[in-house]
Amino acid sequence: MVAAQNVPPFTRDPAPAGEIAYGEDTYAAIFGSLRQAPADRPFVIGQLGQSLDGRIATRTGDSRYINGACALDHLHRLRAAVDAVLVGAGTIAADDPQLNVRRTPGKNPARVALDPSGRTGAQVRWLANDGARRILITAEPQAAPPNCDEVIVAPRRADGAICPISIAQALFDAGLRRILVEGGARTISSFINAGAMDRLHVLVAPVIIGSGKQGLDLAPIDELRHALRPPARIWPFPDGDVLFDCDLRANTNSGEYELEVTP
Repeated sequence: MVAAQNVPPFTRDPAPAGEIAYGEDTYAAIFGSLRQAPADRPFVIGQLGQSLDGRIATRTGDSRYINGACALDHLHRLRAAVDAVLVGAGTIAADDPQLNVRRTPGKNPARVALDPSGRTGAQVRWLANDGARRILITAEPQAAPPNCDEVIVAPRRADGAICPISIAQALFDAGLRRILVEGGARTISSFINAGAMDRLHVLVAPVIIGSGKQGLDLAPIDELRHALRPPARIWPFPDGDVLFDCDLRANTNSGEYELEVTP
């Protein structure tokens, strides 16, 4: 047995941008649903990065970096391809995301914070003054935080949350047709539960965490025939992550999977 020589340690730290060299056909296949989004209603796409065992963070909340550089590049390309990117108040509190386009050429989308109870403060990066629209969606009438351009007040449901269908429609009425729901897991799950999501991009990393926060938490089912089985295309990335592009509008409960693996 010969020992390996000069093998670099495995790391998930993000590399410089530009790691994915999409050809035109590949780009069109992955982002075609956004290009072809209907003009008469909101089109919602979700993005979720997780481990092989479906975790998005450890039990202490550590999540940087489960996915690698290619997944980050992909996320920024998604941001550049939509009109608005939406995250919940929990994600803002935990991660303070910038929600802009940095790893690929493109325009910053409008940044939308979903904050039914006024949890987010004013000193957060999504409110950066860089020319992008900044929109707060809340259930509590309140003054807009500094640098926030618009406040949308929407009624709560019986469970205290704001209906995702109402959220998507309000953003569509504000001129934002293509909407990326980027986080967190609770917000993405609520859109799927409500039938308000058209597409879901799940980026799976070759990492097993074994405990911690689950990526999706949907309404419980008792029989597998009620499970969601959306047609999916699979795209392996050079650094080991795999993209599952799931068409939730074409979901079937037939018990048969429709998978297409693209090298």
